[in-house]
Amino acid sequence: MKTFLMIVLAAASIVLIASILLQSGNSAGLSGSIGGGAEQLFGKKKSKGYEAILSRIATIAAVCFIVVSLALVTIE
Repeated sequence: MKTFLMIVLAAASIVLIASILLQSGNSAGLSGSIGGGAEQLFGKKKSKGYEAILSRIATIAAVCFIVVSLALVTIE
């Protein structure tokens, strides 16, 4: 059981790292900070597309990472 949880933890951490690194940053220098305010003001939707999928994957991987970590701590 412990070995299985360690494998799941390693897989979750790799998926979490990859999904966070593939996401684009909030600002891309000075032009990103100027354009970012306009995007928030006019409500650019990120509910669809590549960024939304990566965000959802990162959230699921983070929850899985925390749950498996807590399970490993309680086993030991």
